[in-house]
Amino acid sequence: MPRPLRVAIVGAGPAGIYAADALLKSEAAADPGVSIDLFERMPAPFGLIRYGVAPDHPRIKGIVTALHQVLDKPQVRLFGNVDYPSDITLDDLRAFYDAVVFSTGADADRELRIPGVELDGSYGAADFVSWYDGHPDVPRTWPLEAEKVAVLGVGNVALDVARVLAKTADELLPTEIPPNVHEGLKANRAREIHVFGRRGPAQAKFSPMELRELDHSPSIEVVVNPEDIDYDQGSIDARRSNKQVDMVAKTLENWAIRDAGDRPHKLFLHFFESPSEILGEDGRVVGLRTERTELDGTGNVRGTGEFTTWDVQAVYRAVGYLSEELPKLPWDPASGTVPDEGGRVVEGGEHVRSTYVTGWIRRGPIGLIGHTKGDANETVANLLEDHREGRLPAPEAPGEEAVVRFLEGRGVAYTTWEGWYRLDAAERARGEAEGRERVKIVEREEMLRASGVEV
Repeated sequence: MPRPLRVAIVGAGPAGIYAADALLKSEAAADPGVSIDLFERMPAPFGLIRYGVAPDHPRIKGIVTALHQVLDKPQVRLFGNVDYPSDITLDDLRAFYDAVVFSTGADADRELRIPGVELDGSYGAADFVSWYDGHPDVPRTWPLEAEKVAVLGVGNVALDVARVLAKTADELLPTEIPPNVHEGLKANRAREIHVFGRRGPAQAKFSPMELRELDHSPSIEVVVNPEDIDYDQGSIDARRSNKQVDMVAKTLENWAIRDAGDRPHKLFLHFFESPSEILGEDGRVVGLRTERTELDGTGNVRGTGEFTTWDVQAVYRAVGYLSEELPKLPWDPASGTVPDEGGRVVEGGEHVRSTYVTGWIRRGPIGLIGHTKGDANETVANLLEDHREGRLPAPEAPGEEAVVRFLEGRGVAYTTWEGWYRLDAAERARGEAEGRERVKIVEREEMLRASGVEV
């Protein structure tokens, strides 16, 4: 009797869960069936949505509802708090599964090569996001003494960082932020937030809705310099061909021409300012130097040789995420991705047997969460083709309990999907006691205990 196709997915964020969903919807799920195990280094699933989306974005976090339905399927199991490769290696996974899909995402900061990035007060945005999202592996405090802050970058992460810095702690209290984050934000001294982009309004990577949400806070006055509203032919073409680009540009235009308001925290959106140096004194940030740029006709910019020094005491670098290199897999350091063809991992022009990638580890941190669905569908289609064509070698121990015995034999304190329900209930109970939907549990050991794991 044919056995089910056994697939391991390393990473239980949106990309990994979308891959599981694609497998479940395939013909293979009907006959002879599929059996899917997701391995996640965090004790809880959902990856970027839990640890990379700002807490005041419940609309985006609502994606969890759809992901939840996938993990509820009987063909899917979750093994949380399992680290690749220290707890389980690629060779181990190949011994238990027909195929292995890596969907480990990107949660480190891309490097910004300008002088002064090493100064105290110069921070990677990913580290700050991990702090305010209650990541279990980061410090519980964050220095928030700066009254004037620069944020480098014009994407949604830059907006999240700027908004969290500009809002009051009590504005964020109704969200799921843990107590240590609320206490830290109460001490936040920031009153001016300056967001810098080296190109113009038509090249900003903001989502229209996220941009407009900046103006919804009663404490944030968004300021745009009318001189920064400029377009060349490349910019005009971009607006005509992309509705979202046009919506962003119109919002910025409206803000540039309105009268100044009196909200206490000022959030300045600067365009055509390219960061050239973070200035320091006694090892700490005391300013930022930018070079004024101008459009070149194509939507790109060139430097003008005109420099401005900005009085800021902290700089947050939101210039993109970067994936971490995965042991035993080929790696492209320039793009920070695993080389692939259609989701098949390739090395030396050859497909690395039974090994696949999807999501940001495959194509880089580009696009919104939903865009990873297309990646997952393509990767899974090629995985299933390889299975049909007999290109997947059979695992040594294909039974579902073999990996359970392996992890228990290694003493790995793994969490399960049932454990997530317990953790979810514990966080909701904490929230209910404070009149909130949820209060996130932060400490790893406490997460494990709430999940029913002895530690």
